[in-house]
Amino acid sequence: SNAICNFVICNDSSLRSQPIIFNPDFFVEKLRHEKPEVFTELVVSNITRLIDLPGAELAQLMGEEDPKLPGANSTASGFFRSLMSLKRKEKGVVFGSPLTEEGIAQVSQLIEYLHKNLRAEGLFRVPGNSIRQQILKDALNSGTDIDLDSGEFHSNDVATLLKMFLGELPEPLLTHKHFHAHLKIADLTLFDEKGNKTSTPDKERQIEALQLLFLILPAPNRSLLKLLLDLLYQTAKKQDKNKMSAHNLALMFAPHILWPRNVTANDLQENITKLNNGVTFMIKHSQKLFKAPVYIRECARLHYLGSRAHTSKDDLDLLTSSGSNELQPLKSQKRSRLDSCHQEETQQRTEEALKELFQHVHNMPDSAKKKKLIRQFNKHPTALTPGSDVPTSPAPRRTRSRSFSGLIKRKVLGTPVILERKSRDTTPEPVRVSKENVQLLQKCGSPAHMSQAKLKSLEGQKEGSCRRMRARLLSKDSSSL
Repeated sequence: SNAICNFVICNDSSLRSQPIIFNPDFFVEKLRHEKPEVFTELVVSNITRLIDLPGAELAQLMGEEDPKLPGANSTASGFFRSLMSLKRKEKGVVFGSPLTEEGIAQVSQLIEYLHKNLRAEGLFRVPGNSIRQQILKDALNSGTDIDLDSGEFHSNDVATLLKMFLGELPEPLLTHKHFHAHLKIADLTLFDEKGNKTSTPDKERQIEALQLLFLILPAPNRSLLKLLLDLLYQTAKKQDKNKMSAHNLALMFAPHILWPRNVTANDLQENITKLNNGVTFMIKHSQKLFKAPVYIRECARLHYLGSRAHTSKDDLDLLTSSGSNELQPLKSQKRSRLDSCHQEETQQRTEEALKELFQHVHNMPDSAKKKKLIRQFNKHPTALTPGSDVPTSPAPRRTRSRSFSGLIKRKVLGTPVILERKSRDTTPEPVRVSKENVQLLQKCGSPAHMSQAKLKSLEGQKEGSCRRMRARLLSKDSSSL
């Protein structure tokens, strides 16, 4: 049920009718097997984000310290430990042995049979026949093929034997290391508007925490837990026939899958209700608990593909070699390519802060300080947010240096004067024209408004005086430049 069909283009016509199935948690499982330390650190860091685990409990979850369980030092606990060790002296391949894939393969026969017989009233509560159970137990331990559909065994025999198998495991199915984490998950509740805790369970956070916690279970434990919870979920759906609700089933299985070994109800005291309610919650939401959270999938995918582009679970590229009749994925074109979560948030906050800063500077009254700050912004235009109203710096004026002598020559003689200037970094100061020179210019007149005859007459009458005047003005203008 966790697999998803992917639509692909296939070069081989014989394979086109077959759906291509892949696990959306492919990269998660790949990271778990190839780099368990990186995987565990990723998952545990998110678990501690949801639940508060002190140093000792966190070390126990990581396996760095032995779990400190309730009633470990009591006399009753020592008695039960001795009793259980005697019962396991002659353990078989399946019952009483640590959980293995071989043991799961044998027990899965019981689970498969029970799926077909969920209507039996009092299933898992009414005990079966002890003689038939012993025959079935010996057959499972020896690896003999069993035909459960022959009618030799009753569904109550099989259900009781399944509980017996779980009860004889060296440690509970959810392991001792996870015991304190499950107690903390049971305490996750919603907050009111004022930020105070309420008594209403926070189901979303509980589901997310269980998803993460199940990811770091040993692989055999996780496989069997999934088979078991799915069976109990289907059993609870038919409670109108078998009279077994999710809560009733939790009372039957919590001591086998969650309670620490060799403890009594007295040792757990107020925690019994939490543990039973926790198993009830697992049964009701079992169809969601074995999917990795989306952010874990994305982190695992990025770890291997090294791509910052966001892709959905349906357009994962299937790597194929060219020239072979292999499947080629249909690549969906993305209109926008998003950054990874943390980098995108950081970039957005930075841009918003820069935009606010620039707006503040832009609203300041005109001053030397404001001009200096704007110059600093203009030096780093890439730091500003796209789309922000950035006032462009005024275009530099084209400086034109005109001497007064050149102006006189153009006015009087009507000939352009081209002066050769050396390139200068600084803009030359404009020539200041005195009032007397302006009056003299007006007196001499402009050749554009005078006839040629009048100009010649004027030059003839005042040739000497104009020459002296021009020489005097030229010397004065050159000194001012």
